[in-house]
Amino acid sequence: MAIMSTGVQIVPAPYVAIPLAATITGLSEKAIRRKIEDGVWLEGREYRRGPDGHIYISVKGYAQWVEAGAGLMSAQDQSESRSRIRAGSNGKRCT
Repeated sequence: MAIMSTGVQIVPAPYVAIPLAATITGLSEKAIRRKIEDGVWLEGREYRRGPDGHIYISVKGYAQWVEAGAGLMSAQDQSESRSRIRAGSNGKRCT
């Protein structure tokens, strides 16, 4: 979608820095970084590293991740998610 204003066309950026991604998505910056560190979000799919070494979030990749939901989560991702839910207050798994 493009916005026209006095002959200037503004087009949404395909990639945004983590602080703006946090604002757009409602996730915290920490949550975004954790998804990257844990391998939930993959480089080239949900994010990319710029030539400056900074991480940029793909707006399209994020939208596809949300739309896919748990239906496309790998078995490992599902197992890790269940483990986190069962984790006790001390961070260890409950048995």
